[in-house]
Amino acid sequence: MKQGKIIKVSGPLVVASGMEDANVYDVVEVSDNKLIGEIIEMRGDKASIQVYEETTGIGPGDVVVTTGLPLSVELGPGLLEQMFDGIQRPLQSLQDLAGDFLERGVTAYHLNREKKWTFKATAKVGDQVEAGDILGQVQETPVIIHKIMVPNGVAGKILEIKEGDFTVDQTIAVLETEKGKKELNMIQKWPVRRGRPYQKKVDPNTPLVTGQRVIDTFFPITKGGTAAIPGPFGSGKTVVQHQLAKWADAEIVVYVGCGERGNEMTDVLMEFPELIDQETGESIMKRTVLIANTSNMPVAAREASIYTGITISEYYRDMGYSVAMMADSTSRWAEALREMSGRLEEMPGDEGYPAYLASRIAEFYERAGRVECMGQDQREGALSVIGAVSPPGGDISEPVTQNTLRIVKIFWRLDYDLSYQRHFPAINWIDSYSLYQGKIDKYLDQHVNKDFSSYRKKAMALLQEETSLLEIVRLVGRDTLSEKDQFKLDISKSLREDYLQQNAFHDVDTYCSLEKQYKMLYTILNFYDKGLKALENGAYLEEIEELDVVEKISRMKYVCECDLEEIDAINESIDQETKALYRERGDMNA
Repeated sequence: MKQGKIIKVSGPLVVASGMEDANVYDVVEVSDNKLIGEIIEMRGDKASIQVYEETTGIGPGDVVVTTGLPLSVELGPGLLEQMFDGIQRPLQSLQDLAGDFLERGVTAYHLNREKKWTFKATAKVGDQVEAGDILGQVQETPVIIHKIMVPNGVAGKILEIKEGDFTVDQTIAVLETEKGKKELNMIQKWPVRRGRPYQKKVDPNTPLVTGQRVIDTFFPITKGGTAAIPGPFGSGKTVVQHQLAKWADAEIVVYVGCGERGNEMTDVLMEFPELIDQETGESIMKRTVLIANTSNMPVAAREASIYTGITISEYYRDMGYSVAMMADSTSRWAEALREMSGRLEEMPGDEGYPAYLASRIAEFYERAGRVECMGQDQREGALSVIGAVSPPGGDISEPVTQNTLRIVKIFWRLDYDLSYQRHFPAINWIDSYSLYQGKIDKYLDQHVNKDFSSYRKKAMALLQEETSLLEIVRLVGRDTLSEKDQFKLDISKSLREDYLQQNAFHDVDTYCSLEKQYKMLYTILNFYDKGLKALENGAYLEEIEELDVVEKISRMKYVCECDLEEIDAINESIDQETKALYRERGDMNA
């Protein structure tokens, strides 16, 4: 280990001289307190270090020791159900060591070294294995089987493989490699700033079903897709991400609280253990990893937390799982970049952000995707990334939002006016888009109902037409519209309030299956078609608006998934009640 001396301290930035043997991104220990830091710039023998803890009391002359290793995470059994900080220190272990108020320099193993896991071998002695091949498995939680893989860069013949109860650092297999014998345990270390390898990317064409109607029907995301949720303060970004973490049909969820308020992470900690996964009947925490680096935690670690989260996500993707990562919010991560860039005295770009902001955002989102994993068994995994963006004042023309939109395929625009009207999720259906729509339309037509995409297009056309009709209403009043156009406004209102609006805190309405979404959409548009026909056959608009079925349509979102026949019954009522209004043209003139 090489030593240097501190010559400058500027908040979380420390500059040390005598570091000519160190490399950019090496992890260092700063001062006698052994604070963890990372070299982010080298100039001659001077290293600029971002320190992941409070630097108060550190001054020139203090020692800096380089470990010679990049910032890495430990990957292995024991990640699920855990809460880590931005550099993968387990917060529960730190609390056990130092109490509720953490002291500087306190550290703990990233993975528990005492807990024993039951390892079952799936490979056998004599097998020729390569990076990514599965040696065996561990039942990490009741719902997730953790596959122990050959680490990257290792290949050879299995000389010995054991079964039984082991800690993560005990040897479970011995390989004969070109460089001699290699002992393997259940831990892999991986540098967070480098994406884990895969064989090739595959076209993402399967929807990540979220149970949120406005997303699944109008702006869907695929397994392996990327999405951004920009919105001003109070528009519901965090609640949308919580909903996706709770109900999306991903097998693993990694939730990164990056620079947001601590009470939001508290909500996650309080709610998630109590929520039961519909598929497994177990707590959602059994398939979740939490990474917390809230606004009162070190700024430098906030920048690292995003990379820690996506590296853990890639690890489970490599096992063949569908993984969803929530980053809340990438704006706070970008602000950490801006602060460190300013302390390094780099030339600023737009609004003070570093010139390399766009490339950093692109590097992060490009690590998402559906891939063929390493190994000989040709398994597929998917990593979907959903990033919240918090533009100041809701101005989406600012650099973080714009650079994010250049990369991601989905834009869920959160609208403050909608949230003010208590319309949640407050996703604006006019401004938002999904570039996966064509692929998902084909999937929904094949697997849910052959008419799903045509009804979606019809509903979107009505919502868009509503915008222009409301302009006329504001100018000259609703009564100047024809009865057909007034009825269009009624149906558009029904689409907004009875379909797009969804209550995250209602036991039934919080999640809506694709089958129920289709039935609800069909019912509203069926009422529209039958209502128009009734108008053409002499009915009055007021009569249609006062039908009993209107109330039934407004309540169908609360129909339980097990009672979807009730929605079919509503459609029968629509036929009967609208036909009862038919009149002969002669009766109208009488």
